[in-house]
Amino acid sequence: MKAVVNSLRRFALTGLIVLVALWAGYKLWDYYFDAPWTRDGHVRADVVPVAPDVSGFVSEVLVRDNQQVQKGDVLFRIDRARYEIALKQAEAVQEGKRATLDNANADLKRYSALTPGVVVSTQRMDQVVAIQGSAQAAYDQAVADVALAKLNIDRSEVRASVSGIVTNNELRPGAYLTPGKGVMALLDTDTLHVQGYFEETKLQRIHVGDPVKVWLMGSRYLLQGKVESVAAGIEDRDRSNGSTLLANVNPTFNWVRLAQRVPVRIALDRAAERDELVAGATATVEVVGSPPSSGGRVAQDRPTASRHFGCRTVRTSFGSSPSCS
Repeated sequence: MKAVVNSLRRFALTGLIVLVALWAGYKLWDYYFDAPWTRDGHVRADVVPVAPDVSGFVSEVLVRDNQQVQKGDVLFRIDRARYEIALKQAEAVQEGKRATLDNANADLKRYSALTPGVVVSTQRMDQVVAIQGSAQAAYDQAVADVALAKLNIDRSEVRASVSGIVTNNELRPGAYLTPGKGVMALLDTDTLHVQGYFEETKLQRIHVGDPVKVWLMGSRYLLQGKVESVAAGIEDRDRSNGSTLLANVNPTFNWVRLAQRVPVRIALDRAAERDELVAGATATVEVVGSPPSSGGRVAQDRPTASRHFGCRTVRTSFGSSPSCS
């Protein structure tokens, strides 16, 4: 009797160990293959290239590399002597055009008081009207030139378009700059976020608003956030256009198919945590509290091996052979 009891105990203990092993194996499988987490995460932010709108020599640089700036702060100045001279020239031209316009307006007023066709000919009247119109147009052009000259002087001071951190700043006084060419980068700290790249097989367990845990590489601190959005599309690298403008699709090996990775944007809960982030840093992202969901679609069984490879028999002059696609 005692031997039977011992055998039952050993059987029960063995069964319990097997169940625990199966449960642990299932949890490991779910964690590594189905759970919505990834080590392929990075800190991202919008970067604004800082470029001048006018050309000239840099007269003063007011910021250092990796300095925090606010929107509207002056970053550097371009020598404005040339543009001040251009403003004086434009103002002088404007005064000349104003005098011409005043004279044309006076002539038009005098000729308009005369009787057309009797005291003054119709042809002469038309000439006076045309002269006044040309003088008005020339004066308007001069006003626009003065406004442009003032704008160039104002744009000689390059200001921060957003609040953030100036980085990769190697600008020094005396450098000659051309319009539109970036000379430093301005990282918008208000847009700092975490981007996680999840396998497409895990997207059904990721929803907008789900809580997220983020671990930065080399940091012991846990960051909290929420799923802000999921990318609507990714690049199809297997397709291009051929010489005939038809779709050129690269052949794929059907035994192994790698899951595509889709970007998921993570917004952090606290702004203080966002300010301490470094754009480009590596992060581990885990979406928590999100059960599996079919998203309203009816689940179907995976295709079997024979259906997946679509094997069929092909008859040739040498006999029959299986063909799989």
